[in-house]
Amino acid sequence: MAFLILGLIFLVLKLAGVDPVAQWSWWWVLSPFALAALWWLLSDLSGRTKRLAMQEDAQRKADRISESKKRLYGMKK
Repeated sequence: MAFLILGLIFLVLKLAGVDPVAQWSWWWVLSPFALAALWWLLSDLSGRTKRLAMQEDAQRKADRISESKKRLYGMKK
């Protein structure tokens, strides 16, 4: 996400003509987008994305079970 934000900032500065970014080559301005794509590719290949999604699902399930138990037993936590 940081690479994407950095790329957008560089792009806006380049198009607005703000120095020193306006003097940079387009390769330097667009390189954060390539780094973001590379990061996402490596993240997917390593299984990190899937692992994080599974953790979020497990947390949602645990929260649902906890909330159901509270309503069932009338407990307040």
